[in-house]
Amino acid sequence: MSWQAYVDDHLLCEIDGNHLSAAAILGHDGSVWAQSPTFPQLKPEEITGIMNDFNEPGSLAPTGLYLGGTKYMVIQGEAGAVIRGKKGAGGATIKKTNMSLIVGIYDEPMTGGQCNMIVERLGDYLVDQGF
Repeated sequence: MSWQAYVDDHLLCEIDGNHLSAAAILGHDGSVWAQSPTFPQLKPEEITGIMNDFNEPGSLAPTGLYLGGTKYMVIQGEAGAVIRGKKGAGGATIKKTNMSLIVGIYDEPMTGGQCNMIVERLGDYLVDQGF
């Protein structure tokens, strides 16, 4: 299966009639493995901030999580494994695997819990597969 199929078939799947507004699978260096057409272009310093937060949980909290120049307030995640961000009625979830970052961005009516489930389920599967 191609990485694009994981984005199209798993990250952009429908949950209770809702979909993520954007999704991507990235390498730890920020290289794009696959993404939805609406996924924002991430800046190198945004990837650095994300990776630093996985290595030093809480380091993004004072400045916020930035994805494509959009700022998200960092909310409860899982230290070293998941970063969650909130912006108004939407937000983002980032799951770190051995080799990749799974990123999901959502807006209402999707909920944070639905986004977390989609992103983390694929992330857990990829970890189990060695990725």
